Amino acid sequence: MTLNCCIIDDEPLALDLLESYVLKTPFLKLTGKYLGALQAMNEIQSSEVDLIFLDIQMPGLNGLDFSRMISEKARIIFTTAFNQYALDSYKVNALDYLLKPISYLDFLQAANKALRWFEIVRRPAAPALAPENVPQATPAATAAKEEIDSIFVKSDYKLVQVKLDNILYIEGLKDYIKICTDDDSKPLLSLMSIKSMEELLPSGRFMRVHRSFIVHVDKIKIIDRNRIVFGKTYIPVSDSYKKEFNAFLKDRSL
Repeated sequence: MTLNCCIIDDEPLALDLLESYVLKTPFLKLTGKYLGALQAMNEIQSSEVDLIFLDIQMPGLNGLDFSRMISEKARIIFTTAFNQYALDSYKVNALDYLLKPISYLDFLQAANKALRWFEIVRRPAAPALAPENVPQATPAATAAKEEIDSIFVKSDYKLVQVKLDNILYIEGLKDYIKICTDDDSKPLLSLMSIKSMEELLPSGRFMRVHRSFIVHVDKIKIIDRNRIVFGKTYIPVSDSYKKEFNAFLKDRSL
């Protein structure tokens, strides 16, 4: 597979360095390089770009705002000298976040991550099974799922063990999830869907309350006007999940 890519950076030296990295990466094809987001806007919107290596702090239009304006078909790898934008980058189309100075090894790891992502989304869908051929979960399998006390989550090229008892809630951020725990560590970010995480977690301890949120029901301490409160975070209970959540509350209320 070949990915069409472009580079946007207002620093000519950074632009040239990233161009040299692209040219020696076999599966990347450079379609353009630009000294600013405004310069790139028209050409990118009218061309088939898969991957954008994008600086954040640029005059006129910064990278974060630019990333919200382009087609969702294009994925982004941010390239910046500032680490304070890392969390914001996961709220847009970002696949990775590279801090300058960027080595070729870091660049190649991020490019490979993008390649794997496109291989997954472009993989032909498997034919649907006939209803009689769909495997059904056995009671033993369901019980085993309820008994697990930890899961392994892939984050930053590592498998990280997360204890279920430490999880407060999981938030879906497009193709990523953010796992927030009660041990004061920073949130764990992983490239997976919230639906996949929901299927992995024991349903007796975790509940989907919104299309973007799963909560650990035993960690709920305060509910304020149909919102679950975890410190300064307020998680809404959407209409789609309100019936199940109200049934949960009824079973546990005096």
